[in-house]
Amino acid sequence: MKMVRSIQRVLHVAGAASLLAIGVVLPAQAQTYPNQPVKIVVPFAAGGGVDVVARIVGPKLSEVLGQPIIIENRGGAGASLGAAAVASAPPDGYTFLLGTGSTHGTNSSVYKKLSYDPVRDFVPVVQVTTSPLVLVVPPNLPAKSVEELIALGRSKPGELSFASYGTGSINHLGAELFNSMAKIQANHIPYRGAAPALTDLMAGRVQYTFDGVATSLGYARAGSIRILGVAGPKRSPVIPDMPTITEKALPGFETVVWFGLFAPAKTPPAAVELINRKVNEVLAMPSIKESFARLGIEGVGGTPDALAARVRAEMEKWAKLVRERNLRFDQ
Repeated sequence: MKMVRSIQRVLHVAGAASLLAIGVVLPAQAQTYPNQPVKIVVPFAAGGGVDVVARIVGPKLSEVLGQPIIIENRGGAGASLGAAAVASAPPDGYTFLLGTGSTHGTNSSVYKKLSYDPVRDFVPVVQVTTSPLVLVVPPNLPAKSVEELIALGRSKPGELSFASYGTGSINHLGAELFNSMAKIQANHIPYRGAAPALTDLMAGRVQYTFDGVATSLGYARAGSIRILGVAGPKRSPVIPDMPTITEKALPGFETVVWFGLFAPAKTPPAAVELINRKVNEVLAMPSIKESFARLGIEGVGGTPDALAARVRAEMEKWAKLVRERNLRFDQ
């Protein structure tokens, strides 16, 4: 009997030791992530705003993670190609998408057949940046304020034209929202990007457009265009004296450019939590804040849930606009 009890004690101790060993090993294994390079897919060509933000954040994120950050540009189809590539990537915590208000906001309303589901196919990680668009006009336009532009549009229904980066782009939909809230009728003139749109605006061939703070500011200081208002929820720190469209004319109007980090669906929660924490750490760095400020953008950070809420709000907002304005797209 003594022998049986002795054996039981030995087995009990051995079992406890095994459990203790497992308890030590598992966390150690979890702490090895990441143990290889991490890829961030930018769903636009190199040199654009999304690419610039990725290359500002990437080196610092590499430092705090202890692994190389690879930036891969996969542009095309309004950012749908890059988004679809990440949606189908292995959910192992080594591939992320630097998504935008296009990939996770407007595209589901613009494209009849989207090659990915913005909600089902991704796990939100963290919102990285936000930047308002600004309403700009040619310097010789009689309207010197947002209120005067609205009055001009109402007095000449169907005579004013507004430019966009292309049909279904954020500044196209932003202008449609502006027209709807201002109760004016104007003609949409799509261009192949910001440069040709601004060229025609400066020449007076179109009367207004929405553009990024960073690109418009130089032209405004040179007197080539005039900024009438900021399309964000608050004034831009780059042009703090410029009022928002909300405070001067259209309460609740908002059109911003935002970028967020997304992972493929089913990516381990531990990987999502770690990347979220490290990106927040990077966004708090003074050097990153200074780099962003020079571009007229702000770091955001926050929780995955906050980014998920942003996606839901953006998708609902633009779907409602497309439905109410009966907008049609060629895609």
